[in-house]
Amino acid sequence: MTDLDPIAVLDRVLDRARIVSPSVRGLIHYAQRDDFDRIEHAVERLAGCTRPVQLAGHTTTFDTTTGEPVRHYTTNSEPLGRLLTACGNRRASRCPSCSRTYAADTYHLIRAGLSGGKGTPEDVRTHPRVFATLTAPSFGPVHNRPTTKVGKPHACRCGTLHPAGHPVLGTPLDPTAYDYAGAVLFNAHAGALWARFTTYLRRAVAHAAGLTTSELREHCRVSFAKVAEFQKRGLVHFHAIVRLDGPEGSTTTPPAWATVDLLTAAVREAAPKVSFTITGDSIGGRELRWGRQLDVREITRPDTADRDDTPLTDAAVAGYVAKYATKSAEGTGTVDRPLYCSCCKGRGRIPTPAGLTDECAPCEGTGLAEPLADLHVASHVRQMIRTCWDLGSAPDFAELKLTKWAHMLGFRGHFSTKSRCYSTTLGALRGARRTWQTEQARLRAGHPPIDPNTTLVVSDWRFIGTGYSPGEELLAETVRHNRAATQRLKREGDLQ
Repeated sequence: MTDLDPIAVLDRVLDRARIVSPSVRGLIHYAQRDDFDRIEHAVERLAGCTRPVQLAGHTTTFDTTTGEPVRHYTTNSEPLGRLLTACGNRRASRCPSCSRTYAADTYHLIRAGLSGGKGTPEDVRTHPRVFATLTAPSFGPVHNRPTTKVGKPHACRCGTLHPAGHPVLGTPLDPTAYDYAGAVLFNAHAGALWARFTTYLRRAVAHAAGLTTSELREHCRVSFAKVAEFQKRGLVHFHAIVRLDGPEGSTTTPPAWATVDLLTAAVREAAPKVSFTITGDSIGGRELRWGRQLDVREITRPDTADRDDTPLTDAAVAGYVAKYATKSAEGTGTVDRPLYCSCCKGRGRIPTPAGLTDECAPCEGTGLAEPLADLHVASHVRQMIRTCWDLGSAPDFAELKLTKWAHMLGFRGHFSTKSRCYSTTLGALRGARRTWQTEQARLRAGHPPIDPNTTLVVSDWRFIGTGYSPGEELLAETVRHNRAATQRLKREGDLQ
């Protein structure tokens, strides 16, 4: 009598039980393995990442004095022959788990530049700093929910009192008269406007101090950290922490003349001066500026918080910036994926072996991965996407790559940036976390400590793919459910 393959026997049992779900079948197969606990741990340590990266390879640590290997790891020893690592995506719409890690890192980065820590001295909290919001100009009247001075909402200019969160908010009163080209081009040049703002800001600070811009570097440095946020009308604006430091940054004390009042006045002076002129055959000449709404507030020190009825504290600012660092344009109702055809890169044509070009079959020459008319978005958002596509196809604006960033309504900058000497970096925070995790893994395995001065690490890794197997996906969903339940209990006060 021949031995039956255990996997084949299990498949027969599952077929008879009419279990057709690939996830359930995969999980049952894993549960029969002796190393199921290792598979479960490999998924659990990703903390619910939605689309992990699959790697294969090895790493070996050598003792440079003897040339002997001290430690060796290979994915061949893993139960499934591969290593799963978190995707690290900052966007909450793509991976809530990794975006929470990104938000936490951003919070500590921002907080370090306000209160010290993470290599930044605590004296930085005594430096002048403000929280500024630079908005987009108007490209046509939109439905809104205006409020009185005491915060009571009243009717929109259309005559209707729109409820909070109504889909019509942010959409044009007259779409035919709305300047969609200007709105898209503003988003595309928002990063350039910010760069010019920082230049004018340094000039304003130098002028207020009676110095030239070159002389300012010897006495004071302007440091900042900013985050972008999309408004309901599909336009980006920036929230920025602006700080005055000594000439070497956060580690040096600013001069006595560097005050909050001087910094506030410099921000208000610099913002209206910023402009960016663009020209094109299809739109003529256009001047881009910041909007008239400019908010500048002092970030209150802990020892002076009682001087203001509504103080803007270090923790409040850091939490506010970290919240928006993980968001994208999805809050406007747009999609969270590129819209160009991946086969032809949005060109509509692909090269042929003869050196010519032919119409791209997947997109039928349109360059779009899916027809704009089929997008489940509001008409205002669809028109902004269509404007991105039309302008991006024009030679005048080819360098803007608007077709690539059409899903972002033209915005192609980083959502969070900081100046060099503001505080620590995301790379340093991730490196510290990686070092701690490596040390914990070493302690669990019982390996001796390694001296980095006498060892050499040689690695060889290759990318396999992304995502889970069906059985692993079921385990990951269990992890997400348990983590969500734990967080809910913490909010309700049942867990400490």
